[in-house]
Amino acid sequence: MKEKEIQHRPPNSTKSLTIKNAPTKSVGMPAVVESMKHMRKYMDMPKALQASLKMNQKGGFDCPGCAWPDPDDERSPIGEYCENGIKALAEEATKFRANPDFFLKHTIAELSAMSDFELGKSGRLTQPMYLAEGDDHYRAIEWEKAFGIIAKQLNQIDPNEAIFYTSGRTSNEAAFLYQLFVRAYGTNNLPDCSNMCHESSGTALSQTLGIGKGSVTLEDIHQADLIMVMGQNPGTNHPRMLSALEKNKLNGGKIIAVNPLKEAGLVHYTNPQKVSRMLMGGVDLTDLYLPIKINGDLAFLKALMILLLEKEKTSGGIFDKAFIDQYTSGYQELIADIEKADFNTCVSDSGLVEADIRKAADMIAENKNMIICWAMGITQHTNGVDTIKEIVNLLLLRGSVGKKGAGTCPVRGHSNVQGDRTMGIFERMPESFHEKLDTAFGIVSPREHGYGTVHAIEAMHEKKAKVFFAMGGNFLSAAPDTDYTAKGLRNCNLTIHVSTKPNRSHLVHGKEAIILPCIGRSEMDMQESGYQFVTVENSMGVVHSSKGVLSPLASTLKSEPAIVAGLAKAVLKGNEKVNIDWDYYIADYDRIRSKIEEVVSGFEKYNERVREKGGFHLPNGARVRNFKTSNNKAQFSVNPLPDLTIPEGHYYLTTVRSHDQYNTTIYGLDDRYRGIKNGREIIFMNKNDMNEVGLKAQDLVNIHSYFKGEKRSVFNFKIVPYDIPSGNLACYFPEGNPLVPIGSVARESLTPTSKKILVTVEKL
Repeated sequence: MKEKEIQHRPPNSTKSLTIKNAPTKSVGMPAVVESMKHMRKYMDMPKALQASLKMNQKGGFDCPGCAWPDPDDERSPIGEYCENGIKALAEEATKFRANPDFFLKHTIAELSAMSDFELGKSGRLTQPMYLAEGDDHYRAIEWEKAFGIIAKQLNQIDPNEAIFYTSGRTSNEAAFLYQLFVRAYGTNNLPDCSNMCHESSGTALSQTLGIGKGSVTLEDIHQADLIMVMGQNPGTNHPRMLSALEKNKLNGGKIIAVNPLKEAGLVHYTNPQKVSRMLMGGVDLTDLYLPIKINGDLAFLKALMILLLEKEKTSGGIFDKAFIDQYTSGYQELIADIEKADFNTCVSDSGLVEADIRKAADMIAENKNMIICWAMGITQHTNGVDTIKEIVNLLLLRGSVGKKGAGTCPVRGHSNVQGDRTMGIFERMPESFHEKLDTAFGIVSPREHGYGTVHAIEAMHEKKAKVFFAMGGNFLSAAPDTDYTAKGLRNCNLTIHVSTKPNRSHLVHGKEAIILPCIGRSEMDMQESGYQFVTVENSMGVVHSSKGVLSPLASTLKSEPAIVAGLAKAVLKGNEKVNIDWDYYIADYDRIRSKIEEVVSGFEKYNERVREKGGFHLPNGARVRNFKTSNNKAQFSVNPLPDLTIPEGHYYLTTVRSHDQYNTTIYGLDDRYRGIKNGREIIFMNKNDMNEVGLKAQDLVNIHSYFKGEKRSVFNFKIVPYDIPSGNLACYFPEGNPLVPIGSVARESLTPTSKKILVTVEKL
C-alpha cells in the first residue's frame, strides 16, 4: 500500500490535556463570561463595546461568523450576538498587529513552526507583503507593485491556468466585482468554500425543488410543529439558532435531534439575553435524541417512510395526497422503493434502537408542519446528495414544503456564503447569467466550465494551474487531503491571499507569494463618495446591509471591492475587449448594486429595498410551491442505501469543530461543551471500543486512513472516551483533514467526504 507523504503541522496545544464530563446545558452565564474574557484579552474595551452593540443590528454590521438570520421583530438592544460571534469580532478587531516588523522578525520556517492558534493570534495584517522566489521572509510592498507582480504573472499564462477562490464572508459587492473581473480576464475557474460544504444541498435541492437554497424563513422556524435537526451542532457552529429553537419550543413545537455525538447545544439552552430565562435555568430543547451511526441518516429516513406508509395504509391521512397530486412527480416510484425496502436492514444500518425510530415516526405523523434542518454531517458523504433527496421525499410526503412552519433548512456556514453564489461565484453559472453579464458590461464572458475546489486542487497538483488567488479564507486548512493540497499550492508560480490575519495558507506558497490586507466587516469603508455599506445574504435568502463602525486599524488597508478593482485595472490594462471603469464603481457602491440589479434576478430596486430596515427576501419558488424543475413539479426520487460495512479492525471517523473555533479559525484550545481543556490533537472514541482494543483515556495513537490503495496518517493524537456510537470516531477539523482523500467525494456535488473516513487506530 502506497503511503502518502505527511506534512507535519505543529500541534495546536502543548499544555496537558484535561478531560471532564461533557455538560448537558449550553450558553447561559458561562457564555457571557467567555465572551467578556475574549473582549478584554484581545480588544480595547471601548471599541469592543461599541462594536458589539452594533453587530447584527439594523443599520449596523453583519457578524463575520455564521449566516444565521437576524430576527425582524425583536433584536436585543444589549447585543444581538452569541459567544462565538464575540470571538469572531475579537479576531477581526484585535488590538494586536502582524505588521512588517513581525514578518522581518520571523522567517517562513519560524512562522511554520507556530501553531494555527499562535498564527491567528499574532494580530491583524497592516500592509501588503511579498515573498520573492528563494527568500525566507515576507517583506512589505506597495499596493501598485503588488498588483503589478500579479498582473505580470496572469498575463503570461492562459486564463484557465489561474484559479480564483472565494471564501464565504466576501460581500455581495466584492463577490460580484470579483467574478466580473475573473470572467473579463477569461476563465470560469471560480471555486469557493460552498464546493466543500453545502454543494450537496444545492445540487439535491435544485434537482428536487428547483432552487438550490432552503425554503423556510425564520418565522417558519418559530411556528413549526416539529423540527428535525440532522448532522448539525448549532450550539457551536450557529449559536443564534438556539434562540430560534427556544422560541419554537415556547410556542409548543417539538424537536428531534439526529447526530452521532450528543451535543449540549441541542439538549438544553439558557438564553443569556433574557433575564427570566437565566433565572429559570433555561429550556430543554430536544424531545427525542437519536444517536445515529456515521452516515446512517439515509437508512433512518427510509425506515421512517416505511413506518409512515404503514400508517397511511392502515388509517390514512398521513400523506398529503392533495399536495402530492397537484405539486409533485414520481410518487409511485418512491412508494415502490419504500415497499421493497427491508425495515430491519434500515434499522441496523442507522445504528438506532427500533423503538426510537418508531417514536420519531409517531411524532412526524402527529405533527402537521415539519422542518428538517441539516448541515455538513449530511452533505459531506459520498451519498450526501442522495440523503438530502431523501429528506425532501419525507417532507413532500407530508406536504411540508411551501407552507408556513414547514420546509427545507440547510444551515449555511459563513456569513454570505450563500450570497456569493447568488452573485455568480460558481464555476458553472447558467447561460442566462452570462448573457446578462455580457450585456451589462459589454464583454464576452467564457462559457467553458471552470474548476470547482477539488478539481482546482488536482489541477495545481498536476501543474495545470500556475496562479492561485484566494479572496479570503485559509484554503490549505479548509481543503481536504492537506498534504496533497500543499503540494499543489507549492507547484504554483504565484499564490495570493486577501486576508485580515496570518494563516497557514500564507506559509505553504508558490514560488512567489503575496498577502493583500483588507478591512474587516466591523470597520468603516470610506471611498470617494463617502461612507459605504455592503450587503450580504443570510441562510434564509434575506439580503440586508452591513456597515462597519470602527475606524480601520491602518490607513494602508483597502476594502475587498477596492482590491478587486485595483487588480482588474492592472491585469486588464490595454485589453481592448474590456472597457470597464473600475474606479467609477469603487467610488460609490450604489453603482455596483445597480449593475447587480441588471444581472441577477430578484434584485429589482436593489438600492432602495436594501435601505429598508431588515432588508428584503429574495424570490424563492419552493417557498410558494412554484417548483422550477423541468416539469414544474417537486420531484420525488429513489435513493439506494449506502454500504456501511466496516472491515474488521477499522472505524468510521468524522471531523468536527470545537467550541473554540469557527471553520479554520482557532479561538482557543478548549471545547467546553465536550469537556475538553487544552487539547486539539484528540480523538473521541466509544468506551466499549476502547476496552476491546486495550485503550484508555489520553493514550497516544496514530490514525491511518485508507482509500484506493493509499494510506494517509496523522500522529500523536490522544484518546478521549465519549458518548459516540460503537465503530465511530471523531476528531477536530482541520487536524483531521490530512486523512480525507482528495479522490473521495460526494456523487454529483464533488463535496469532500470529511464526515466518513475509513481509519484504523495504532496505539503507541
